[in-house]
Amino acid sequence: MTPPLAVWDGIPVLHLDDALIVVDKPAGLLAVPGRGAGKADCVAARVQRHAPDAMIVHRLDMDTSGLMVLARGAAAQRALSIAFAERRVHKTYVAVVAGVPLPPAAPDGWGDVRLPLIVDWPRRPRSKVDFRHGKPSHTRWRILGLERWGGLWATRLELQPLTGRSHQLRVHLAALGHPILGDPLYAEGAARRAAPRLLLHAAELALTHPSSGQPCRWLRPAPF
Repeated sequence: MTPPLAVWDGIPVLHLDDALIVVDKPAGLLAVPGRGAGKADCVAARVQRHAPDAMIVHRLDMDTSGLMVLARGAAAQRALSIAFAERRVHKTYVAVVAGVPLPPAAPDGWGDVRLPLIVDWPRRPRSKVDFRHGKPSHTRWRILGLERWGGLWATRLELQPLTGRSHQLRVHLAALGHPILGDPLYAEGAARRAAPRLLLHAAELALTHPSSGQPCRWLRPAPF
């Protein structure tokens, strides 16, 4: 686990240098300002109170917790944005899903979900599987263990999104019949009620430092 260097307005700061900042976003906090009154509070605003040059590179859903990297200055933002676009940033998530998926048949224990996704415009902010108009989307997953949540059998999974579509992990798992517990958009009934929050956490982030070129890796265990 990467210990925090500081806590800025409730956000643990795990790394801080002239090029980037890595934080552990709490669940329930927006990554960037939302539309309308009362939605200005977010990771970007809180971090910029301490580091005014901090710039958003990627986002996590409001209900998701875990690791986020922010760039310091335009040059670092360009470099990190290119790294994300070229899929040179490694991200690993932990989730707890309803039910018990069949174990993947692959010898390494990893399964693949390749379902094309598109924004469900009439029901925004939801996304959906759409084989005609959806964009290619790829998630890898493996089983970490079985658990009980709210009287339900549930499974803890490790997830690797190889593409970055909106709500990708949440939609892919729901499409498999195993929605993430506590998901207010894609889980229903007992699966939604089983947890007080969305049980999805960005647990690992690895990238090449935009200034030094050195490999960097941060780990934060799921708080559930």
